[in-house]
Amino acid sequence: MKKVTLVGAGGKMGMRLTHNLKNSSYEMSYLEVSPLGIERLHEKGIAVADQNNVIPEADVVILAVPDVALEKVSSEFIPKMKSGAIAVTLDPAAAFAGKLFDRSDIAYFITHPAHPSIFNWEPNELAMKDHFGGVSAKQAIVCALMRGTENDYLTGESLAKVFYGPISKSHRITVEQMGLLEPALVETLASTCIYVIRQGLEEVIKKGVPAEAARDFLLGHLRIQLAVLFDEIPGAVFSDAANKALQRGLKEFIKEDWRKVFESENVKEQIKAIT
Repeated sequence: MKKVTLVGAGGKMGMRLTHNLKNSSYEMSYLEVSPLGIERLHEKGIAVADQNNVIPEADVVILAVPDVALEKVSSEFIPKMKSGAIAVTLDPAAAFAGKLFDRSDIAYFITHPAHPSIFNWEPNELAMKDHFGGVSAKQAIVCALMRGTENDYLTGESLAKVFYGPISKSHRITVEQMGLLEPALVETLASTCIYVIRQGLEEVIKKGVPAEAARDFLLGHLRIQLAVLFDEIPGAVFSDAANKALQRGLKEFIKEDWRKVFESENVKEQIKAIT
């Protein structure tokens, strides 16, 4: 039985992991310093451990803390880990930025959820409304081994499948590739585009379109547009009129050099900004 310590167990992400790990086959210990986080754990019947007792004995230490805190937190906990243990982070940013405390005698495993796809089909309403994942809707995950052996990767992946479960697929990628996915693809690019679309909804409502009608019209069109663009409908294409509108939009409000967000130095700057 692997001994696993979850740091930040009472935080926003930590509680999601705690939910799936508390009844797992792992020998779990939970660490938390904030009074609110400790209270959340107590409500789940979970006692906070003494870090000096559990960190040196842990086979795996999961650092479930925000990106901006990982440098400080890793400097506190990683030096206390036993040789051969595995440090797990839930985001590539700090690792990519070189802000994780470095030890050559431990493994570093990074994993992140893809969240349930908009094209997921779940058997019940509860699962359909699990937008974040980790409760009842299936989701894919990505995993990267920054340092360690193949056994370390398999140990990390098996653990990730439990705390992010239920899982549809697990994808093995590199730390650099994970940085291209997040923040570059899904936050810097996709979140910005979707934010602008949301602001567009507010604009048409201001111009007199009934809010409920505008929302229904937009969300329905987003679904079919995404289905066409992401090949969910074999052979489907946009109409000539829709393509003309698309080309007009590209010229009017999309910069020609938008792909620079995926250039190596640009990705590093994005990561630096969020860490």
